[in-house]
Amino acid sequence: FGSETAPPLMLPRMDFATATRELEQFVASEQVPGVKVETLVTEGSEVYREILAQADELDANLVVIGTHGRAGFERLFLGSTAEKVLRKGRRPVMTVPPKVPDAMASGPVPFTRIVCGVDFSKSSRVALDYAMSLAQQNQAALALVHIIETHPLYADFAPPAAIDLHAWIDQATSRLHQMVPDPVRATCRVAELVREGAPYREILGFAQEAAADLIVLGVRGRRAADLLIFGSTTHHVIREAQCAVLTLHD
Repeated sequence: FGSETAPPLMLPRMDFATATRELEQFVASEQVPGVKVETLVTEGSEVYREILAQADELDANLVVIGTHGRAGFERLFLGSTAEKVLRKGRRPVMTVPPKVPDAMASGPVPFTRIVCGVDFSKSSRVALDYAMSLAQQNQAALALVHIIETHPLYADFAPPAAIDLHAWIDQATSRLHQMVPDPVRATCRVAELVREGAPYREILGFAQEAAADLIVLGVRGRRAADLLIFGSTTHHVIREAQCAVLTLHD
């Protein structure tokens, strides 16, 4: 075995020209009036690294990326470009699913029904601030959703410890209400909802009931081991949502 490494594979210039032409044609077919679009074709050993590098180069406010439908065992692991952008990037990321042709709204008011998951963590506070800003800009309906997951509390107890679920719901509802300033309520419709169950299932269920066109979630910093397996609410929601999902790191 030699010490020299193989040079990186470079695309022929003709392939670059073809890719550029196809990208420009694709953009033209989806062009929205009044929106300036610039195209760039580049190459790298790992696609997600190049996407993040370009986002840093542009000092982008948002990264938008489509997700691929995956099934079975493959869905358990973080393998796709979209998942790596979400995991390693620090900028807001909007994922758009392939399940619904019109999952991503268009036009002057792209989002009219926004659902924001709130667990009262720092990351969900960041997400709520962003969601409120979008709701004000679009005069949209904004629903704050908090999910009470009681079952894990009982895992190590026999018999189950008694809790006052009604008091918990009332307290959480009050906290949600206090998180939204009056100026926001004056410019958009705001609702607070507290449910019990698995957070990702309840968020997805409510988003479908409300015909939401955007779900906003905060992403907490996680240990390396946690990132090997889909376990977080955020990843479950992104994987199964039928509308765009905006994620923000704390």
